[in-house]
Amino acid sequence: MNDLDQMEDGPTIEKRILTELCKLRKLPDNGVSNTEIALKNLREIKLLAIEHDLFVEEERASVINKKKLAAQKARIIEERSLQLEKLRKAFMDGIVDPNRQQAGYSLEDILVELFSLFCIEYRKSYKISTQQIDGHFKFESFDYLVEAKWRADLPTEQEIAGFKRKVDTKLESTRGIFFSINGFRQEVVEAFQGGGNIIFFSGEDLVFILEGMISLDEVLRIKIEKAAQEGIPYFEVKSMR
Repeated sequence: MNDLDQMEDGPTIEKRILTELCKLRKLPDNGVSNTEIALKNLREIKLLAIEHDLFVEEERASVINKKKLAAQKARIIEERSLQLEKLRKAFMDGIVDPNRQQAGYSLEDILVELFSLFCIEYRKSYKISTQQIDGHFKFESFDYLVEAKWRADLPTEQEIAGFKRKVDTKLESTRGIFFSINGFRQEVVEAFQGGGNIIFFSGEDLVFILEGMISLDEVLRIKIEKAAQEGIPYFEVKSMR
């Protein structure tokens, strides 16, 4: 170290050496005779480096940036949690709303905001020629058309087949997501098992996301994988936990 003090860039080199020492979590040399004393000395060096401001500036900047990123991430998580709670409340209000048509409109709004919350661009319901499309989004290079139902009776095989025809009239890379808040009959699910391009999504699946137990993109990814790899159109979120 005395030799370094005589050099023009000696202080910078010393700081770098100290910085590298402070990065150590264990002794690099297994041949140290007394590891306890060596570790104690290493801890003291770290304390002195911090106390006397001897870290290299780039390392300090890295630490500061990591703290900023951590704080930013925590802020995003908190904001998302607050937004999810608002959507969850809107969903619960929809359950008891006697006006089922209004509940259906509410579901469309919930989906728009939910997808936006997870940075997935979502197009609300629109019409093309003779077709009514409840929604559209793009996820991992594929386009998805959405059909959303919130009513007491469960969707029939004919209804889902009708939605499938809408999907089939689009590009081959287009798939369909059928939301039925009250779920699906088993025989209807089985009718679309083993092939096809429709994925089922229930209200129970949605609640897991709204309660912050799992992210929307994770649910989509797992459901898509199950449909693509195993031919399962309806893989329930509760099976993922």
